[in-house]
Amino acid sequence: MIYLDTSFLAPLFREEASTRKVADFIAKQAAGTLAASKWTSVEFASLVSRDVRMGMLTASEGRQLVAEFGLVVASSLFVFTPNSYDFDLAGEYVANFATHLRGPDALHLAVAHNNGVECIATLDDGMLAAAKKLKISAKRVIR
Repeated sequence: MIYLDTSFLAPLFREEASTRKVADFIAKQAAGTLAASKWTSVEFASLVSRDVRMGMLTASEGRQLVAEFGLVVASSLFVFTPNSYDFDLAGEYVANFATHLRGPDALHLAVAHNNGVECIATLDDGMLAAAKKLKISAKRVIR
């Protein structure tokens, strides 16, 4: 199973340079092989909220985008629900100061690790570097 973090999923819902490549990658994966977590939806809503605050989206557009994201994730991906073990491990990752991790990225790594995913697909260079230090398989699966 491949875990998709927020940086990887966001381009499906917001026009970015990587949008087409992300869509192509996801389309090529077998059904039942992609996962995310409930945390991904929170992080995506935060991203959309920032766009609304900055006037890039209306509140109505923002609500519609968050709803669409939630629907697509729930219907297309296996969704992990973070638990206390995930939060504990995320705390350990953040306290390993050499990783330079922020809490949100640490939680993605912990959920993926604790659920034994094959790999994390991310577009976040910081997460890639931290995963390498923690010996967690994470890749930029698109170029």
